[in-house]
Amino acid sequence: MIARYSLPEIEKIWMDKERFSIWLEIEVAACEANNQLGIVPDEDLKSIKEKADFETGRILEIEAEVKHDVIAFLTNVAEYVGPSARYIHYGLTSSDVLDTALAVQLVRAGKLISTALEGLIKTVGRRAIEFKDTIQIGRSHGIHAEPITFGLKLAVWYDELIRQRERLKAAIETIRVGQISGAVGTYDHLDPQVQDYVCLKLGLKSANISTQVLQRDRHAHYMSTMALIGATIEKIAVEIRHLQRTEVLEAEEGFSKGQKGSSAMPHKKNPIISEQLSGMARLLRGNAHTAMENVALWHERDISHSSVERIIMPDSTMLLYYMLKKAEGLIANLNVFPENMLANLQKTNGLFSSQVVLLALTQKGVSREKAYRMVQRNAMKCWDEKTEFSKLLKADSDLKEALTETEIDDLCSIDKRLSKVGYIFDKVGLK
Repeated sequence: MIARYSLPEIEKIWMDKERFSIWLEIEVAACEANNQLGIVPDEDLKSIKEKADFETGRILEIEAEVKHDVIAFLTNVAEYVGPSARYIHYGLTSSDVLDTALAVQLVRAGKLISTALEGLIKTVGRRAIEFKDTIQIGRSHGIHAEPITFGLKLAVWYDELIRQRERLKAAIETIRVGQISGAVGTYDHLDPQVQDYVCLKLGLKSANISTQVLQRDRHAHYMSTMALIGATIEKIAVEIRHLQRTEVLEAEEGFSKGQKGSSAMPHKKNPIISEQLSGMARLLRGNAHTAMENVALWHERDISHSSVERIIMPDSTMLLYYMLKKAEGLIANLNVFPENMLANLQKTNGLFSSQVVLLALTQKGVSREKAYRMVQRNAMKCWDEKTEFSKLLKADSDLKEALTETEIDDLCSIDKRLSKVGYIFDKVGLK
């Protein structure tokens, strides 16, 4: 599915050429640090900086023989640099390069995801304000409950997306860490200043401690955050799918000119984007679970995590970026039908007023238990007979002793409801 759409800005991060470019940047920076420490002579550093380069196809050719990507990379770089290449990778282990580069890639991907998330937040917020006062029935267990506004539904999504934005910031900060600490993290053949120098140059924090790898709780945090954002997108998508059902039809996905909904039934307009997003969220959750499995490695390191991460990290970042872009378009182009919302609200003949009548009875001195029985018996009759709820209430002899007909009409009026919508919008920061 993703392959059908162009996502060059985030795809580039995971291309071999980009990955090798980051590796080279790390290796050259380490040489610069070792030069400052008197390990790499000035002339050799000059040669390294002037000549260091690589050719992606050649690296892959070497790797096919040596079966080791970092060795293949270093071999190819040495072909460009010559004798001074003996100082490249001095004291480092492969994971110093791999993990530090992965951190750079995840930070860059995270920034693109953050921008896409911001676009969705703004679009949801804008449409929440647009439908702030558009009355709709609220549902619990899928059953009519009490009135809300469609804007409130969107405002709930907006507030949740704001929380996801904060989680994403924290996840990016957690992953923004590099290491240059050697074979088991003891700096035995390195000065710790090399790590500090390289990380500073790449915009990373220097790890407090590592083994041969950065600890995978960081990556699990990052992946879990992406899964959480995906879960919110799915939550929105599932709601739209329900609202687009023929029996409800309070909102629907935009349907472009020339679009087809079914190969068999020409009348169909299906919530395909929402269904796609629901399915994709499952992939993010699965990948997050896999990232958690990577936390427990043998001793100072094994490579059971490595092959997995080469799949789940690129896939999940590109997938979430795509989902955010699609979700923004989904909300921006969502068709909303206020007239259907009002029609659906009236389908229960005013039963949405049951609680307000219950509370009014208690205010008149009726016990809650008795008031509940009085209201419920009329509500059940309303369900069965499809009679207007207010008419049944007015005909109830027990209830008439507590409430006048005028009071009942007032309680059952939609006009007196939802007075605190503005307060809620203020609380979530929507003006």
